[in-house]
Amino acid sequence: MRLLAVPLLLTAALSGCADSGLPTATEVSPPPGSTPWFVSGAPSPPGPSATPSRSDMGAPMTEGTVTGTFLPFPQGVRAITYDPKVVPAGATAQVVIGRTAKGTSVRLAVTGMVPRRTYGAHLHRRTCTSVPDDAGPHYQHSSDPKAAASPPSVDPSYANPRNEVWLDFTADGQGAGSATAAQAWSFDEIEPPRSLIVHALRTRTEVGKAGTAGARVACLTLATR
Repeated sequence: MRLLAVPLLLTAALSGCADSGLPTATEVSPPPGSTPWFVSGAPSPPGPSATPSRSDMGAPMTEGTVTGTFLPFPQGVRAITYDPKVVPAGATAQVVIGRTAKGTSVRLAVTGMVPRRTYGAHLHRRTCTSVPDDAGPHYQHSSDPKAAASPPSVDPSYANPRNEVWLDFTADGQGAGSATAAQAWSFDEIEPPRSLIVHALRTRTEVGKAGTAGARVACLTLATR
């Protein structure tokens, strides 16, 4: 009887762990038919590295929906707030990328932002990490030949809302906001934009400052899982 008690206790302990109800790090629902992808920036335990592997972010996307809840790193990995005073923990962002007869449409919807504050927002070339600058420069349809990844393009001939995807918004009294960009071109199938960066200020347009919008205060990785 004593020998039987040990496996019974182990079985009960394992059953208790399985039903603990602890939150998972990320919940992803694959799209049935044409249903878009959803990515959640739910809390995840700290890992051994301060920077997640880019291969862990999933494949880049040229069409679909990504939704994230901003949290400080490492609780947030795919949706990160770098400045909770400007993008509070728990704020959300949803990016919807669609194809149109003329090219591409991108819609951004946010909640939980600082009420009545204006933010800059753009699509960037790389995925989010714990370092804001790792997301790289703005995604450009026609790349500025004189610009490097850092410093990025500030030539208004290239850094403009027709050649890039700008999604500036002003939050309402409840902290919600939205913006839509319609482009007469499609994203590159191999190297589409990998992230949405939210900036602290409205995007500037003058020579030498075009495309700049203050500090990078939050990042949402655009990927299929």
